Amino acid sequence: MRLHPVAAALASSVLLASPVRAQSAAPAPAAVTDPARYVNAFVGTAAGGTDFGHGGGAGNTFPGASAALGGVQWSPDTVTRQHGGYAYKDNRIRGFSLTHISGAGCDDYGNVPFMPLTGRPDPDPAARHATFSHANEQAAPGSYGVTFDNGIRTEIAATQRSGIARFGYPSDDSRPAGLTVDAGRAFNKATGEVTIGTRTLSGHTDGGGFCGKSNRYRLYFHVVFDRPFAHSEHLDGKTSGAYVSFAPGTRTVTARVGVSFVDLAGARRNAAVEQGGGSYDAVRRAARDRWNEWLGRIAVRGGTETQRRIFYTALYHALLHPSAFSDTDGRYRGMDGRVHRTRPGHVQYANFSGWDVYRSQVQLLALLAPREASDVAQSILEQGTQAGYFDRWTVANGGTGVMVGDPLPAAAASIHAFGGTGFDARALLRAAVAGRSDDRQRPGHGLYDTLGYVPAGTKGVWGSASTTLEYAVADAALARLAGRLGDTATETALTRAAGNWRHLFNPASGYLQPRAADGSWPAFTPAQRGEYVEGNAAQYTWMVPHDLPALFAAMGGDAAVTSRLNTFFTELNAGAEKPYAYLGNEPSFGVPWAYDHVGRPDLAQDTVRRALTSLFADRPDGLVGNDDLGAMSSWAVWAALGMYPEVPGSPQLALASPLFPSATVRRGNGVTLSVLAPEASATNSRVRSLSLDGRPVGAPFVPDGFLARGGVLRYGLTAP
Repeated sequence: MRLHPVAAALASSVLLASPVRAQSAAPAPAAVTDPARYVNAFVGTAAGGTDFGHGGGAGNTFPGASAALGGVQWSPDTVTRQHGGYAYKDNRIRGFSLTHISGAGCDDYGNVPFMPLTGRPDPDPAARHATFSHANEQAAPGSYGVTFDNGIRTEIAATQRSGIARFGYPSDDSRPAGLTVDAGRAFNKATGEVTIGTRTLSGHTDGGGFCGKSNRYRLYFHVVFDRPFAHSEHLDGKTSGAYVSFAPGTRTVTARVGVSFVDLAGARRNAAVEQGGGSYDAVRRAARDRWNEWLGRIAVRGGTETQRRIFYTALYHALLHPSAFSDTDGRYRGMDGRVHRTRPGHVQYANFSGWDVYRSQVQLLALLAPREASDVAQSILEQGTQAGYFDRWTVANGGTGVMVGDPLPAAAASIHAFGGTGFDARALLRAAVAGRSDDRQRPGHGLYDTLGYVPAGTKGVWGSASTTLEYAVADAALARLAGRLGDTATETALTRAAGNWRHLFNPASGYLQPRAADGSWPAFTPAQRGEYVEGNAAQYTWMVPHDLPALFAAMGGDAAVTSRLNTFFTELNAGAEKPYAYLGNEPSFGVPWAYDHVGRPDLAQDTVRRALTSLFADRPDGLVGNDDLGAMSSWAVWAALGMYPEVPGSPQLALASPLFPSATVRRGNGVTLSVLAPEASATNSRVRSLSLDGRPVGAPFVPDGFLARGGVLRYGLTAP
C-alpha cells in the first residue's frame, strides 16, 4: 500500500522513504540469553481492571508448572475461586490440580488435586487447605514451589504430558507424612475412581461443564511414588479419592504423574517416555531449558528490566495453549469419542478459544513455530471432521458452542498465511465451506446467505450484528486461503460474502447497526449493547479488518475517520457501556492500527505505545482483562515488536513502532527476522524512517515476502 499523501506531508512524525541517520558508536546492549528469568508467572492472577461482566477484571492465569503447548498444567488452587484456579490475594491453597486453562472467562478443568499434609485429613472437606505467604512461593517457566505456613513444601515440574512433584515434610512434626488425591473434585462437577496400589495411585476423572455447557471429557492418570505407602484408604470412604501416608520419619516424597485422555496405559507411558526416570531437579532443568528454547525465538536487546519482564511474561502466556492432547504414541480421543492416531511425529492439540485466539495468538504461534502451528491447524481440521462441524470453543474433545462467529477455520487460514502450511489445507477449506450451511457452526446462516446479514432478534443467535461481522471476517479469511490454494471460484464467492458488512452500514448514522429482516433500522445508540457480543456499536463498527479502506470511504474519508478514531481512543479500556475502546477484550484489539489506513501511522504509534505501557504491568494485576488462552498476551508481544496481524487469513502486518532497540525473531524453520530501532526508548516512539534490507519502505505495512524470506527492518525513531 502506498503512503497516504497526508502522511507524506508529515515528515517529522511518519514513515518516510529516507535512510536512517548515522548513529553514534555506543556499545550495543547484550541480547537476552535466559529469557525464562524475566517471566513473572503471577501476572494476571489478580484483577488489574474493572470487572465489566465478561469473565472478571483479572487475566485468570495460573502460576503453576506447564510446558509450552502442554497437556499438563500442575498448579495451585486457592480457596477463593478465580477461573484460572488461583487468586493472588488469597493465602489459602486447597490443592494442586493437574489441568488448567489459562485466562478463560469460565471454569473448567482443575482435575485431580493433590494436597500434602501431616496427620489425617480434616473431616470437614471445606477446611482442607493450608495457608502460605507469597514470600515463600516461587514460579518459573516449567516449575512451581511453595512452602506452607505449616512447614510442608511442594515443588512441581512439568513435561508436555506428565509432571513430577517433590513434597517435603517438617522434621518437627511427629504426625505421619501423607497426602490426598481426589479424582472426584474439579472446578466444575466431577466424578472419578482411584485405585490404590502399594506405591501407586491410578484412575480417571470425568469432568466438563465449561461456561455451564454440556461438554464432557475423561482424563486418566497414573501416579508412582518413590516409596511405598505405610497406610492407605479411600478418602471419606469414597472410591473417587485416596489418602495415603508414609513410614514414620519420612521427610521427602517424590511423585511422578502421567495423564492421558485415552487410557491408563497411555498415562503410564507418557510419564515414562517424557521423564525417563530423571530426578525432580533433572526434569525441572529440562523444562526450563525447553522454555528458554521457545522464549528465545524472540531475542530482544536493550529496554528496561520491567519492559523485558512484561514482554517475556506475555510471550510465555501466549505459548501455553493450545494443549497437547495426543499421547506420546500419537493416540488421542476424538470429537466423535473414538480413539484416533496422529501422523507419525505430529501432535493433536486441544482447547481452542476460537473467538479470542484467531485475531493474533495463532499468528504469533505460526510466526515462531510453523511446524507446531501446522499441527494446530490439522487438529482444527480433525476436530471439525470428527464432530461434523467446527465448534467455536472446544475443551478437550468436546464442543461448547461458546461465543459467536466461525473462528476456528479462520484461525487455520491465518496459520497457513503465516507459513504453517504442513496440514491438509484443501480439506480444511472444503470442510469449512460445507460448515457454512450447518446450524451448529453458523447459527442464522440461512438469513446471512440470503439477506446478506443476520437480522436483529434472530432466534438462536447471540448478537446479530456481531455475528454478521464475525461471519464476514471468517469468509474473508477463507477467501484468502482459497486464493493461495488456487481455488478461484471459492475465492470469488467468499470474497463476495466477506462484503456483507456493508448491509449493516447505515449512512444516516455512520455506524454498523443491527438491522431488521425487512431492511429497516431499529432504534439505535452508539453505546448500545443489544445485538452485540461483549461490546457495543461504537466498538464493533471498526470490526471490518479485511476491508478497512472501503469502510472508511463509507464513513466519509480519512479526515472524518481520524477524528472518530481520536474520540474512540479517549479511553483505552472503557468496557462495553461506553462508546470508547475496550482493549481489555478482543473486538477492539486491531483498532489502534486502523490509523495506518488513513495516513496517520504516527497516531497508530502513539496509541499502541500508550496501550502497551498503561494496560500491561509486571505485577499480579498486570492484565486488565482475561488473557483468553494467550490472546491478550499475544497482543502485547506484537505491540512490543511494533507490528500486528490485522487481517485474519492474510500475512499482512500493520506497523506501529518497536519497543526495543533490537529484536531477532527465529521462526523455527531457518528464517530469521530482525527488527532494529537503535533509538528506541520510553520517549522515542515516532517513526521518522524505515527500511527493509537497506531499501526504503514507504508505507506502514510490512512488505510482502518479509515473513517468508526474512530480512532486517530498520527504524529511525524520535520523540513525538
